[in-house]
Order: sequence, then C-alpha cells, then structure tokens
Amino acid sequence: MISRMSSLFLRTLRDDPADAEVPSHKLLVRAGYVRRVAPGIYSWLPLGKMVLDNVARVVKEEMDAFGAQEVHFPALLPREIYDVTGRWTEYGDNIFRLKDRKGNDYLLGPTHEEMFTLMVKGEYSSYKDLPVNLYQIQTKYRDEARPRAGILRGREFVMKDSYSFDLDDEGLKRAYELHREAYIRIFTRLGMQYRIVSAMSGAMGGSASEEFLAPAPTGEDTFVQCTDCDYAANTEAFEGRPGAELDASGVPAAKVFDTPDTPTIETLVQVFQGFEGFGETTAANTLKNVVVKLRHPGEKEAEVLIVGVPGDRDVDMKRLEAAVSPAEIEMFEAEDFARHPALVRGYIGPQGLAEAGYTYKVDTLVVPGSAWITGANEAGKHAAHVVNGRDFTPSGTIGAAEVRAGDACPRCGSAITIDRGIEIGHIFQLGRKYTDVFQFDVLGPDGKPVRVTMGSYGIGVSRAVAAIAEQKYDELGLVWPREIAPADVHLVATGKDDAVYEAAGRLAADLDAAGLRVLFDDRRSASPGVKFKDAELIGVPTIVVVGKGLAEGKVEVKDRATGERTDVPLADLVATLAG
Repeated sequence: MISRMSSLFLRTLRDDPADAEVPSHKLLVRAGYVRRVAPGIYSWLPLGKMVLDNVARVVKEEMDAFGAQEVHFPALLPREIYDVTGRWTEYGDNIFRLKDRKGNDYLLGPTHEEMFTLMVKGEYSSYKDLPVNLYQIQTKYRDEARPRAGILRGREFVMKDSYSFDLDDEGLKRAYELHREAYIRIFTRLGMQYRIVSAMSGAMGGSASEEFLAPAPTGEDTFVQCTDCDYAANTEAFEGRPGAELDASGVPAAKVFDTPDTPTIETLVQVFQGFEGFGETTAANTLKNVVVKLRHPGEKEAEVLIVGVPGDRDVDMKRLEAAVSPAEIEMFEAEDFARHPALVRGYIGPQGLAEAGYTYKVDTLVVPGSAWITGANEAGKHAAHVVNGRDFTPSGTIGAAEVRAGDACPRCGSAITIDRGIEIGHIFQLGRKYTDVFQFDVLGPDGKPVRVTMGSYGIGVSRAVAAIAEQKYDELGLVWPREIAPADVHLVATGKDDAVYEAAGRLAADLDAAGLRVLFDDRRSASPGVKFKDAELIGVPTIVVVGKGLAEGKVEVKDRATGERTDVPLADLVATLAG
C-alpha cells in the first residue's frame, strides 16, 4: 500500500494544542492522527485510523488464535436488561441515558456482560455446547466526569471485550489463563512495556482480577511492586500487611486534654509536644478520622462511614472507593455535620462511635493494641492513650490510607516501590454473578441443570494507541513500533529535480511490491526541512530520503527509534528493508 502525502488527508501542526496535558495528546494531534470534537470525544484521521486498525488487528489475531469467536452488539441498549442486574442504577452518572420518541429508556453501552449472557443463554442449553469464548471490538460510552488526556480518558472509546462461558470453575480458570496468555502476546506484539498487577473488580463484580498496566509517568493508575518477590498490585487492590497485635497492658488509661484551636493534625502535634511526656509526638502518633457518605445503588438515604487512618497519611479516595464499590462516596459537608451533632468536626474520636450507631472502620495500619492521640468528640479537646481494642472496637478494617514506597509487601514483608501506569487491559473471573441474575443453566452430564460460570476480559484498543504513544516518543515526535505504525517506510523525496521524484516513485512501487507499506512524501510544495520535521513527528519506523545522494546511486536510511543513519545503494534498498 502506498499513501501519497500530496493527496493524503493530513495537516501537521508545529505547536501543541492548548488543551493538551500529556505527550500522547500533544503528539497525536500535532502529527495529524486525531482531532478533538468535544471533551473526551475525538475523530480519527487517516493515519490515526490506520494505527487504530492495526492495534485492533493484533488483538483480533490473538483472540482468534485460541478459539475465541467475534460477534457484534448494538451500542444502543434497552433499560429493561440493565434493570434486571441493577446496573441501570448502579452505574449512577457514569452512563449516557436517553429516551426514544415513545418515551422508552435506553443507554449507550459502557460494557456488555448482560448482552453476552443473554445471547449465549438464548442459543445454548447443554454442557456439550460449552466452553465458548466470544468477543467484540466496539465503541463504548461512559459519561466521564473529567475527560482528559486526549484519548487516554475519553467519553467514547474503542474496546475489545470478551466473555468466557464454562460449566465449572476449573473451566473458568482455563479460560482465564487462555486470555491471560493471549494478552501477554498482544501487548508484546504491540511493543509495549507492561506489568500484570492484582486489581479490584469494582462494578464488574467477580473474584480474581488482574490489570495490565503500561508504566508511564502520566498514568492515572498507581501500582506497587515488591522489591524482593513477584507481588504487584494496583494501589486500590493493595491489601496492606497487617501488623502484629501490640501489647497495650502498659498503656495508661485514656486521658482527655484541652486542645483549643487544633482542628488539624499539624496543630494537634504542636500542642502535644508542649505537654509533659509527649515531646516526641509526630503525626504518626495521631489517629485521623475522616467522615464520608456512602450512596448505595437504589438507596435514597446515604450511609455515614467514618474511617480511621494514621495521622501522617491521607485517605486515598480511589482506594476507598474501590473498597466500598458499588457504593459511591460523597463528601461530608457542613450541613451534614449540623445534622450529626455527635460528630464534632476536627475533634472526632473513635470512642463511642459504635454505640452512637455509626459505622467505624480502620486501615490495617491501625493494629489491635495500638495507642493513639485522637479526638475526644468534644470541641477543643483531644484524648491520648486511646487503644484499639480497649477504648474502641472498629467494626472492621478497610484499605483506605495512602500507600507509600517502603511499606511492607503483604506477601513477603519486604519493601514495596510505587509507580504510575495506564490501564490497558483487565481480566476478571466473574463467576456466576450474571448467570445467577438471568438464571442461565445448562443440562449437565447427569441431566441435571448446572449454573454456567463466566469470565470477562477487556482491552482498551483506542487507549492502547495513546499508551504506546506515551511510551514511544522523543523530542522530535512519535516513534511507532513497526507492528502498528501507519507504514513501514516513510519515503521522502527532496529537492526540485524531476529525476529525484521519478526515482522515488519507482522505489515506492518496488517497496509496495515487496509487501512493505509506504508513506510517500511526494509533495513538491514542501521544503526539505518541513518534510524532515514531518517524518520525525509522524514516527514511521524507517525513514528513507531520496535526494542529493541519488547522483551516486545511494539513498539515506534512518532508523527512527535509534536515530542511526546509513547510506544504502539504491539497488539494494528493497532487499535491505524487506529482508
């Protein structure tokens, strides 16, 4: 295939778009791959569509290779199906809802578990029909509250979602491993750096769950890795290593102190350092109690949840949201405190919260037997020597405190590191969540009904384009891996000599005949400097320049990734590049 830049629908830009925050957004717009339509909504131009299709092709080839079969569902879906599973409500504001002219409710599909389950239930009824693995590559819609970073976090995006249907849990595990291995091959072929980490299932439901993350400084996900073993997890799924229970037998009885004007941890520490016996007080000795509201799907009244974390750490809201999903978190505002006078803002302590009817949970760092300085539930007063298990008993533990480098690995106890990454894939062992709802049984070998078990597996196809761009660029522009680049060779004809353009045209035809995809810069109106800058910006793996060297029978070949330049005899070029 030859794409001639003289007729290609393409305009490159020299300046970054004003709204661009991350490298992939800047470069994909500047190089003419995508254009913004609205927040979180982008059009794909010809070069961008080529890259998007190449990513989809790799995904499709590896899915087909292990026996998965492709289907396609509509994006416009009726409410009734999602009412059955409760997700019409559960998704909250994250889905696009609309009505048809008759007033019937629909949504734009954010995901298709319900549809896949009903499709297989409608066609299969015997254990002999299983296992089956189905997938689709389709546009999805989610009403992101803060769409950002170009196509990394959009409201409309292309996704591969697949689902396995098996007779038992052993079959599910096999399907899960088939998908996991396919994902490894996919992301390896795409030329990506990636990590496989333990993850939370969230609104998807299910048990075992892993994410594939592309490490990148601009990633919205944070993940931990152990420095000694192979443990890795999204910070939302980080379990924390519970400390050993402490012996509190020598801790004095809890005592209340006057601490006026100390609504923050910093002011509290300063005051206690002035008290006798508290000279070494730090924020780590204090217990911070944060109040939030949980909005459960379908419930009108919000539940009050109070979370205790060491005072030297903030509550990680993403971690907390994952722990309480599918409930949504709302902040506890001034009017909420007014309705709950027992909760004294800035002076909340765990003492008596359970008796007052509040749910109080602590992070795993707040171990039984540990003693704390915390609020006394009275304005201007704090209590010291407040012991977990003696002076208060939490209703449970919850992963809520921010995770830090150096924290203990929950598997081996060694220190962890923290990095940022972009979620590019997610695999779940769903189990029977959806087959239970839809009562999807098949007749087993003994003639008795057996409830089918499912797996769910997703890859962000359009997001992968941006994630690769985040990993593959330099100061000059994009540097695509060959597997997904819009062309194999960017052929640049320079100067004004007709002989150069004629030779370049013949070379393009020869490269095409050899099976190489060619992006041919045959523009007569563009200067050599503009052509070279465009070639670097667009990021095709091999750049071939036909110019002054033609008089000596040579062309210049540049490796876009390494910057290495080589003069190659024109007669040998096709064999060199096709070899």
